[in-house]
Amino acid sequence: MKKGSYILLLSLALLIVCSCQLYGETSDRWKVGHIRQSGSAIDKDLHQFIDRISTEIDNKIVFDIYPGNRLGDYSVVQERVSFGEVQLYVGPLATSIDKRLLLATIPYLVNNWSEARKTYVQDSDLFKIVAGYLEEQNIKLLGGWPVYFGGIGLRENPPEPGNPDVNKEMIIRVPPIRSFELAARELGYTAYPITWTYAKMGLKTGMVDGIIGGGAEGYSNLTESIKYYIPVRDHFEYWFMYMNLNTWNGLSEEEQLLFLGAAKKMEKDRYLVAETQEKESIQLLKKRGVTILELSDAELKAMRDKIQQKVWPQLEKEVGPEFSRILAEIQER
Repeated sequence: MKKGSYILLLSLALLIVCSCQLYGETSDRWKVGHIRQSGSAIDKDLHQFIDRISTEIDNKIVFDIYPGNRLGDYSVVQERVSFGEVQLYVGPLATSIDKRLLLATIPYLVNNWSEARKTYVQDSDLFKIVAGYLEEQNIKLLGGWPVYFGGIGLRENPPEPGNPDVNKEMIIRVPPIRSFELAARELGYTAYPITWTYAKMGLKTGMVDGIIGGGAEGYSNLTESIKYYIPVRDHFEYWFMYMNLNTWNGLSEEEQLLFLGAAKKMEKDRYLVAETQEKESIQLLKKRGVTILELSDAELKAMRDKIQQKVWPQLEKEVGPEFSRILAEIQER
């Protein structure tokens, strides 16, 4: 064998030895995902979360973070977490397997940030119920990340945008989740359920006239298509942090407490800035040429009342008694 070949083999052997020394203490390599692009607010917070965990466990676990739906649409990743193909994820919840998870996206369940801080938070009644549903899918719920109140992005100005009883004669994308579909219809739009990935394509091609299921921050990269934004505040966007249940059970009690504590801190820190960032996102849409169709308190109340009268009873049938339990808990405050 030539001298050069010996040197090459020796280099490879040294590389393997170094790698083993570097990761010799490592028991796992985790896939971690979220739905926004690299450098976004959730991306930064998730990196801080991972850095804190890694430091505390002496890099026992190697975390590979995949931003921007690189692991798949959130509905797909939820199943991958269930099967253990992805270990940790932050994003919305899909309802294709369990319709009771509609509970997480009840339209107009909360109407301001003060109410959201009490309802969408680790250890709240809603959180505990959702955690129970997810456990049946072999998923452990750790915490959440509050995002914003939702709105509608449109290609054109709709007739009477603040009147839910007027047929807008517009087809808008809704997430493939029953609560969004019913709410869009009662607000005067024709609902077209498709995933976020196809929604962007639909807006560009004109297949849909608008989009609901997100907010100003989520629409900031769609301003080539979206020219009007209506802050209808139809739902509170709260992304859940969850992991594979088998992976969770494989952690020590100390490690489990570490994950829960880090998740709680991330959620608490996010609530300190989320409301301000929501306002900044709306201003960013303005700067990018989007017209903001502001609604009066009376118009928002009309939307809320109609949804509660028309949509809530239908959702209660699908969710079950937990729906009434959550409503009662909120009304008692």
